[in-house]
Amino acid sequence: MESNGVLVCGASGHAKVVIDIIEQQGRCRIAGLIDDNPKLQGQKFCGYRIVGGFDQLNRNTYKSYRIIIAVGENRARKKLCKKLASLEYQFITAVHPSAQIGRSVSIGSGTMIMANVVVNPDTKVGAHVILNTGATIDHDCVIGDFVHISPGAHIAGNVVIGELSHIGIGVNIIQGVKIGENSLIGAGAAVVEDIPDDVIAVGVPAKIIKNKRGVL
Repeated sequence: MESNGVLVCGASGHAKVVIDIIEQQGRCRIAGLIDDNPKLQGQKFCGYRIVGGFDQLNRNTYKSYRIIIAVGENRARKKLCKKLASLEYQFITAVHPSAQIGRSVSIGSGTMIMANVVVNPDTKVGAHVILNTGATIDHDCVIGDFVHISPGAHIAGNVVIGELSHIGIGVNIIQGVKIGENSLIGAGAAVVEDIPDDVIAVGVPAKIIKNKRGVL
């Protein structure tokens, strides 16, 4: 393994997409994968060896490698990030060559931007965010850390999405709306007003159906 190699954390469908992005970027070499499933360890995944579980990252053997956390679930991704940051690992950002990134866009470390995503000018994308296939983010948006925006979601300008929130497939969010932290917007919803923290909202227009700390 080379010092500029990358370890991909996770061996799932999401990891397949991330591996494809890294290969197409052609900027670094995938050195192997990390996954805690004992049935997978030592096997090949997308042509790369799964070198072991996350406990392997405590070893000095891997300290020179950079990391990308290819885990789709937001809280799991944050938990892994905290552990790996404490071990002083550096994270890479993966941006598919077909993505369109506007001027003055900032993108945090560890973020994954899939094929045909559009991010328009002066948008701020946090760390370890997933902008999934075909999503569009218009101008002057703020996307918090560990957010997942699903395929085909369309976010208008000046929208704020709080940390750990998940925007479902095909969601539309109108101009200037604020989505709180740790909220879930269900597939196909149309968000026309602010959504608070820790809720699930669905429908057209989107309505809150559940508080994630208990039923409303």
